[in-house]
Amino acid sequence: MQGWRNNQRPIACLAVLFITVFCTVWSPAQAALVATNQVINQTKNDEARQKVILFMERADVSQQMVAMGVDPDLARSRVASMTDQEIAQISDRIDQLPAGRGVFESILIVAGLVAIVFFITDLIGWTDIYKVVNKQ
Repeated sequence: MQGWRNNQRPIACLAVLFITVFCTVWSPAQAALVATNQVINQTKNDEARQKVILFMERADVSQQMVAMGVDPDLARSRVASMTDQEIAQISDRIDQLPAGRGVFESILIVAGLVAIVFFITDLIGWTDIYKVVNKQ
């Protein structure tokens, strides 16, 4: 029994060493060159997405969405799941409106786009917003 106690510490050290060396996940590091155009495009996409999100967070836009029967939180989640191309189109339309007027038109455009997205997802069967859509 005394021999076992003397050998416990070296056996425990070997077991920990074995577990550390052979049971850890070894993953190789990966690196690649990133083109300047990719970084610029990603920055533009992030800025456009932020612009649309800030537009939708405005109080007047939220009030208009509620008046049209659209849940602002659901609309924000839909905007968050849009592709970069869709966000760029919406962002460009917001930029093209004249300053000082056109807020109502931009609200209608965003609300219309959100309603179209809801209608398409209702047709696919992901949501059940419009009772007019017959799902079979």
